[in-house]
Amino acid sequence: MAYTMLLRNCGQLLTLAGPATHLPLAGENQRNWRVIPDGYVACVDDRIVATGPMAELDDTLVATATIVLDASGQVVMPGLVECHTHLVFGGNRAHEFQRKLQGETYLDILASGGGILSTVRATRAASDEQLLEQALHHLKGFREYGVTTLEAKSGYGLDAETELRLLQVAREAGRRQPVRVVPTFLGAHVPGPEYRGHPADYLHMLVQEVLPNIYPEEVPFVDIFCEEGAFSVAEARRYLEQARALGFQLKIHAEQLHDLGGCEMAAELGAISIDHADYLTPAGASRVARVSGGRTVAVLLPLVPLFLRQERFAPGRAFIDAGLPVAISTDFNPGSCPSKNLWLALSVACLKMGLNPAEAVAAVTLNAAWAVGQQRECGSLEPGKRADILLLHVPSLEEIPYWLGENPVQQVIIGGRIQHA
Repeated sequence: MAYTMLLRNCGQLLTLAGPATHLPLAGENQRNWRVIPDGYVACVDDRIVATGPMAELDDTLVATATIVLDASGQVVMPGLVECHTHLVFGGNRAHEFQRKLQGETYLDILASGGGILSTVRATRAASDEQLLEQALHHLKGFREYGVTTLEAKSGYGLDAETELRLLQVAREAGRRQPVRVVPTFLGAHVPGPEYRGHPADYLHMLVQEVLPNIYPEEVPFVDIFCEEGAFSVAEARRYLEQARALGFQLKIHAEQLHDLGGCEMAAELGAISIDHADYLTPAGASRVARVSGGRTVAVLLPLVPLFLRQERFAPGRAFIDAGLPVAISTDFNPGSCPSKNLWLALSVACLKMGLNPAEAVAAVTLNAAWAVGQQRECGSLEPGKRADILLLHVPSLEEIPYWLGENPVQQVIIGGRIQHA
């Protein structure tokens, strides 16, 4: 069958194809994936059917109807995978940013009715149409940065009705535009304001009133924030065990501010990802890698401590050396990271977490795909996967993190279709 699309003369073709396909990239494998100089990618409809050096291209499969893109002197790579975002929310917290710059702490702002509680009020008050309009606006921005698959967490409703609405809005937003949206239920973000001081009662409500109304085939993941002021390790364990019994895959926000042991607990339960992990120790990372058999991905969020002006960043270098697969995401949300720039997160991961360029690129593509259960569909340029492809205006892998904060994307292709602004 003739190719429907061909990217040819790729200066560097970053395939992300590693030595093993049954696990995320870890250890040396996170940097030792295949780069093809002067390569090509061939697609039929929405699938990649062939990659390789230009010398191996079968010209007989290039027809007059084939869309041909010349990528001479340029990097071609998989579409980015955003594996930790809070896509759907009402309002914003720009006014609180000014208060932070003037010296107020998060606890000061929270005590005055701000912080996450202000977003909860705005989200509950917003209509479905308003939430959908804002989500579509943000997805357009993500697409311009080269994001082709995105995880969208709930978590700003903190009551049964609004949390279910947020999941419905996320799924509808995925249907209305080309970026693929993977919903995650994060009703257990913090206890709802009506349950202040009673976190166990709030989790019981979620188990009784919300989880039975969510279907794992539509919302595959359940997440919880395990931290002082949110939920304890014991509370998180019981909740995740109940979610797992209902057929959900597990995620956890843990070790963001303290080393409580949430990451190791979740890995023991088979969590697909442990997110934040700024206070996870290298020894703890080694135990997570061992107990999970290398399947649990540490999703690191370098823009969060940057935006919050914190000194501590997750020791990503030590995690990789310990054999723990690492992914990178923005944690796009209105409070601690109002940025969609995953390229900036990639650069900061190199600067503050010790990743090298190859490891960082793997962290926003294939390992990020593993962190949202999409590794069979995206994250690398291999035959059989979706044709989610980026053409960059940089000539080499090493330049990707170097141009700090710049968007290197020249062309976005999702499912074999060229995307236009």
